[in-house]
Amino acid sequence: MAYNELETRGSADFPISFFYIDETHPRYEMSAHWHAEVEMIRVLEGEFRVKLDSREYTAKKGDVVFVNPETVHQGIPHECIYECIVFHIDTLCTQMRSCNGFIEGVMRGEYAVDEFFPCEEGGLTRSAARVFDSFKNKGEGYRFEAVSALYGFLGDVFSSHKYSSKLAGAGTGNKKNILKLKKVLGFIRSNYDRQITLSDMAKTVDMSPKYFGAFFKGMTGKTPFEYLCEYRVEKAARKLLEANMSVTEIAFSCGFGDLSYFIKTFKKTKHVSPLAYRKNGN
Repeated sequence: MAYNELETRGSADFPISFFYIDETHPRYEMSAHWHAEVEMIRVLEGEFRVKLDSREYTAKKGDVVFVNPETVHQGIPHECIYECIVFHIDTLCTQMRSCNGFIEGVMRGEYAVDEFFPCEEGGLTRSAARVFDSFKNKGEGYRFEAVSALYGFLGDVFSSHKYSSKLAGAGTGNKKNILKLKKVLGFIRSNYDRQITLSDMAKTVDMSPKYFGAFFKGMTGKTPFEYLCEYRVEKAARKLLEANMSVTEIAFSCGFGDLSYFIKTFKKTKHVSPLAYRKNGN
């Protein structure tokens, strides 16, 4: 599944979010989603299989993935620890118009930064590492360091021509499929908390249930109901850590009509019971 992730990034005076993600994080497995912001991902340990629209990469320790705005992305970690930085690229626009042209081009989709930077490339992954490392030691000046590192990384991308005016493989047919996927993912995001059927999902993109099932699995690698269940579990995991609700209340608020099925599904996905997950998270 993919959904449009609509979240506030960072704070009003510093709208950049940094995440350290290991197997205890509610979003350890990255469900398919998209957003208007740029996202940078650095793998610290293990392996992370990432799909960006229809393109796939396997990132290992030291590799960096760059997610351009509006790109549907999902990831499956394997014994993995990784970091993410998410921000609106127009945050970096300044009064220096010579720099703004490239930044605004990425924002509008006229330019696409290369998506995969293997550790072996050296220069650009070191440049990206400075961005991530600037968020580690949050002294008084870390925000200056973070913004400086982001400009440095984009400068290296521009000077080494690690961008293009059009992503390879993004033909007309594929663009239409991506738009359909976004539409159904948005439907799931808005309706996960109620009972929805395969026909309900198929209708959002004017497909028959049979054809829709094949289309969805071809785009995401999961059946519609596998994605729906995983999304519900993801939402439940966040509520277990953040909301003052019982397990039963959380199960029903996330679209599970049966408590025992919720517990079984949660254990299958997170490898612990909901109560144990809440306890470990605290």
